[in-house]
Amino acid sequence: MSLAHVRRDYHGAPLLESRVPRDPFVLFQRWLARALKADLVEPNAMSIATLDARRRPRVRMVLLKDATAAGFTFYTNTASDKGRELARHRDASAVIWWPELHQQVRLDGRVTPVSDAEADAYWAVRPRGAQLGAWASPQSRVLPSRRALEQRLAKVTARFEGRTVPRPPHWSGYRLVPRAIEFWQGRRDRLHDRLRFTRTPRGWKRERLAP
Repeated sequence: MSLAHVRRDYHGAPLLESRVPRDPFVLFQRWLARALKADLVEPNAMSIATLDARRRPRVRMVLLKDATAAGFTFYTNTASDKGRELARHRDASAVIWWPELHQQVRLDGRVTPVSDAEADAYWAVRPRGAQLGAWASPQSRVLPSRRALEQRLAKVTARFEGRTVPRPPHWSGYRLVPRAIEFWQGRRDRLHDRLRFTRTPRGWKRERLAP
């Protein structure tokens, strides 16, 4: 099957320096608000790339759960592949892609763990089923079958029946503190707009990149 002719042209509004704030977090909040208003499927989906023990890149999707001037936060099993990799190498990259809006945001920076208080606060608003699943799943480990996972879930469900599910010791959050943030707006004929914000001692430096 050939993919040579699979393409879509983009018709996004111009991303011009005269129309965007100097603070990339302000611009990100504008874009995120638009994505949420558009009722996109998983508007907070984000790919996160880490380095394994041999410094080979590995990437997967996570859900962005907070985005402030402090950084971009997601939660996961800390004993998973990504958790173990982040324990060794704190550098990471991420991409958020809103295809319906023809927009992409790239992040490069360093990841730090969130505080226990932050992890507890987010854990408390998770659905009970997701809480039980976090206890049941030995994330990234090999399982003999789907039935084995369901049996683990049944045991966890019985264990916490009738009481609040506590946050597991192996479940917490990470915050990607960006050194650089790039905003990509799709335009006609592949002449896209790309604005990169790079953190410097004097604040954010803004540059236009060739598409």
